[in-house]
Amino acid sequence: MKPSNTQIFESLCNHVRETALLSSSNALLGWDERTGLPSAAGPYRADQMTYLSGLIHQRQTDPQLGEWLMTLANSELAGDPNSDTGATIRQLQRTFDRKTKLPQRLVEELTRTSVLGQQAWSKARKENDFAAFQPILEQTIKLKREEAATIGYQDCAYDALLDDYEPHERTADVTRILNDLRERLVPLVAEISESNRKPNVDLLRQSYPIAAQQSFGRAAAEMIGFQFDRGRLDETDHPFCSGMGPDDCRILTRYDEHFFPSAFFSTLHEAGHGIYEQGLRREFFGLPPGEYVSLGIHESQSRLWENLVGRSESFWKWMFPQAQKAFPAALKDVQLDDFYFAINDVRPSLIRVEADEATYNLHIILRFELEQALIDDQLSVVDLPQAWQEQYQQYLGITPPNDADGILQDIHWSAGLIGYFATYSLGNLYAAQFFQQADAEIGGLAESFAQGDFHVLGEWLRDKIHQRGQCHTPAELVEMITGRKLQCDALIQHLRDKASPLYGLS
Repeated sequence: MKPSNTQIFESLCNHVRETALLSSSNALLGWDERTGLPSAAGPYRADQMTYLSGLIHQRQTDPQLGEWLMTLANSELAGDPNSDTGATIRQLQRTFDRKTKLPQRLVEELTRTSVLGQQAWSKARKENDFAAFQPILEQTIKLKREEAATIGYQDCAYDALLDDYEPHERTADVTRILNDLRERLVPLVAEISESNRKPNVDLLRQSYPIAAQQSFGRAAAEMIGFQFDRGRLDETDHPFCSGMGPDDCRILTRYDEHFFPSAFFSTLHEAGHGIYEQGLRREFFGLPPGEYVSLGIHESQSRLWENLVGRSESFWKWMFPQAQKAFPAALKDVQLDDFYFAINDVRPSLIRVEADEATYNLHIILRFELEQALIDDQLSVVDLPQAWQEQYQQYLGITPPNDADGILQDIHWSAGLIGYFATYSLGNLYAAQFFQQADAEIGGLAESFAQGDFHVLGEWLRDKIHQRGQCHTPAELVEMITGRKLQCDALIQHLRDKASPLYGLS
């Protein structure tokens, strides 16, 4: 007897769920590689992850999948493209079409190079030696160019890579919105720079014992909604979040005993990512309705908790007395207003992950432009450090003193994550627009934060964003939630509203 469409759909979902088991195992190996892998074990870990990536690719390109999807494409199950079944069919078809264009050889080479690349990057950064990292970065760029060419594109090669992280976006559209953001940011930053008011940032560079930072950061992450019975917090050389299963989310941070914001805000940031992962529908793990919709939307959740909440005055009305208890030597004689001003200091800086809200996007825009030039073969890897120096001088008016704080500060290119950087700025824009809408619908968020209540915002985000998985595209989601397309207005208004009383802007 011929199977029904419902039976075919169940077979399709079972196949994809089994593939998710392999993918989650590979993710666990990746987490371990970044947290506790002995330095000599890198090559064998590359073998392990390459082998698993090959198996995953075989399952993702199985001809049987194509047959099932073809049968289901015009069935009643696909009638509503935004329903759970419709989104599953639509998104799995999209994945199948993309994956079948990539030969297994290329998939395996990309995996192996990314593992070895991250190992090489970590060593080169510690030794401040870009030349040692250059050969494997050149290999990575070569492979990513091949990937773009194999997938195909209409306007530019970068489109094919960007689409992997922010589905349905195009380089030209992202460039347009980031150019608009830059044109509005630059005069705001200049206005702030000209102000006579300056915070005392030295209070953030006192002694903040790491053990106390660990406890304080964990408590803050739990307070905003990260569930530690379904996740954990560890240390690494570049903070990140990784989901290994519906009840296994790992977040990582890094500590600096003499700079409080480094670990605390990266912990809030990664907790925001983790809250999104934990808010997805667990019964759909591995399937589109239970997967995040894009990295830009994912980033919106981390930046919202880190900045819109974590750097707000109302948040610290609740948290500052607790901070004073956790760090008495550093903060016992500090006033809340001075601390709040210090954590919202706006000035050009070297390190992206420690940049303030206003200048952060300038760090992203220059990386976005550099990696496009690399993929389009308009910039060679050997010339990348000089181009980096020139861009930092042009955009931020500063010059990195060395490779470690310059071209080697980010892990992304070593991992082959080309096309990723733009999603950080898109995330900032999404975050501001979502938060503005949440405050309008819920009302009184500042008052809730000042009382230590973050649940109401968390539930709004879970209902509006997390639970919807991939049932809508990012563009559809933001317009459906906020009633307008993605714009710069909400972010610029947020930055100006915060900076004006602090810096006395007109």
